[in-house]
Amino acid sequence: MTSAGGIWHQIFDYTDYGELLVLVRNSLVAGAVLGLVGGLAGVFVIMRDLPFAVHGISELSFAGASAALLLGANVVAGSIAGSLLAAGVIGVLGTRARDRNSVIGILMPFGLGLGVLFLALYKGRAANKFGLLTGQIVAVDTPQLTWLLATSGVVLVALAVMWRPLTFAGADPDVAEARGVPVRGLSIAFMLVLGLAVALSVQVVGALLVLSLLVTPAAAAARVTASPVLLPALSVLFAVVSIEGGILLALGSSIPISPYVTTISFAVYLGCRLVGGYRTRRWGAGRAAPQPA
Repeated sequence: MTSAGGIWHQIFDYTDYGELLVLVRNSLVAGAVLGLVGGLAGVFVIMRDLPFAVHGISELSFAGASAALLLGANVVAGSIAGSLLAAGVIGVLGTRARDRNSVIGILMPFGLGLGVLFLALYKGRAANKFGLLTGQIVAVDTPQLTWLLATSGVVLVALAVMWRPLTFAGADPDVAEARGVPVRGLSIAFMLVLGLAVALSVQVVGALLVLSLLVTPAAAAARVTASPVLLPALSVLFAVVSIEGGILLALGSSIPISPYVTTISFAVYLGCRLVGGYRTRRWGAGRAAPQPA
């Protein structure tokens, strides 16, 4: 039986921490970029009620990455291909919330089943299989970082271009459409951008826990502010703190990165929920920030 001390040593072990820190330099850069991308994209995920879509896209991203791993191809490219396929299907077929949830409910088990099949056929290192599901902190090499930075640049530019019409369409889609905003096309375009953001996040936190970067930080920020400036800023801050803190904590243990990222992310959300509840009780619901999740 493993002693409590042995379990604690697995979770937190800072022996030779300074030497190990050099190994995650690329991961820290990737984490900061992913925090920026996830925090900004997460604002619209919450606004448009798309957390379930994030999970559905991540399953196809996992299947694409698994297929690439099996075939010896670029895992990042496979992950992006799977994400874009899922995002495109959801965007085109899921115009209404009910239809979208049905499509996602069909895609999720299909993508997960494919991913499991590809990993079962893969005869390489077990760590590579496990990392696709739960994330890795030392697996971001220079070529992967280059892919990640380039793709993140595309996502950030797309978000900058779509920010105002997306905000308008998210607040009141009927009025936005009446004013000439191409709501359906914008929705599909955002789903594709979201697909890229999911594929990027899967590379570090894994397919199973990608919600901790693309949903939780934005949901936490929305608990304490409704400001169109402060909301995305806090969402990015919370996402960066979660992933960078998770990387630094995971480095001193034999545990994958994802439990640390999700724990920090949940703790931030819980703190923001308590703050939001306190403000509501003290100043009244009329002055409190909206409570979306």
